[in-house]
Amino acid sequence: MITLGIEGTAHTLGVGIVDSEANVLANVIDMFRPPQGGLHPREAANHHADVVSGTIVKAVSNAGISLKDVDLVSFSMGPGLGPCLRVAGTAARSLAVALGKPIVGVNHCIAHIEIGNALTGCTDPCLLYASGGNTQVIAYSDQRYRIFGETQDVGVGNMLDKLGRDLGLGFYAGPTIEKLAKDGDKLLDLPYSVKGMDVSFSGILTAAMSLKDKGCRLEDICFSVQETVFSMLTEVTERAMAHIGKDEVLLGGGVAQNTRLREMVDAMARERGGRSYVPDRQFCRDNGAMIAWLGNLMYNSGVRMEVDDTEVRQRFRTDEVPVTWRN
Repeated sequence: MITLGIEGTAHTLGVGIVDSEANVLANVIDMFRPPQGGLHPREAANHHADVVSGTIVKAVSNAGISLKDVDLVSFSMGPGLGPCLRVAGTAARSLAVALGKPIVGVNHCIAHIEIGNALTGCTDPCLLYASGGNTQVIAYSDQRYRIFGETQDVGVGNMLDKLGRDLGLGFYAGPTIEKLAKDGDKLLDLPYSVKGMDVSFSGILTAAMSLKDKGCRLEDICFSVQETVFSMLTEVTERAMAHIGKDEVLLGGGVAQNTRLREMVDAMARERGGRSYVPDRQFCRDNGAMIAWLGNLMYNSGVRMEVDDTEVRQRFRTDEVPVTWRN
């Protein structure tokens, strides 16, 4: 079975095509980059509407198939930005109806988990999901993906992007912050905001800007933010692994591309006698292949949806989804 998946939760419009063996036949990404300031949902949605048709055509061409070869259409139902979700949903419904094919709406967060499972070979991991809009520690238990810890305010990627913008580093600042941090050598004092199994980032952002006003080196600020924030994430992930008895940890989300975060989580896992897994970078960030793969799993496990069942859900919680494709 060949599944075409459309991702459109935030800044990225992605179209991926996979088969039933999790072979990725195409994975085309078109990211909205605002000319100035931060991400505005309506502007991002306009971008997605402009490029979605061309992205579908390109993905089909890259896969070496035709649209009539597609057996299933899936799309990111949520969580995400409403205007962006509606573009992806409308495109998926239109395509499914035009082709006379079934449609499945999927949870974006769970898609990160399942593409990671399929492509890395891990079997039952604790997922550290670190992205712009979300930060959660997730693991499977009793037919659900349960959330064992999460951010109490903003996603870690959102915080890094806001910090980068305020520091004059431009928007989508994660890679720039990572590069500057490599030249930092002084650990500055920042709030370490772990509250049980949850984390908080807004105070770190405020404190980092205060350090800038005091004349601290930009490299040291970036170094200190990374060390503090990633230590927090590693701590709550380790606590979750101990609590639920997992020895595998999987990284997902755009921030999982960061080399320092990977190093810290890997060291933690090895010290516990476990192992860490990270998919290829193109599958860490938002992408259509992960949406296609989860749609495939859900459909083959018996999930069926009518077009009327595919209304987008901006606050679609990870633990709201019955996991019918796992025993």
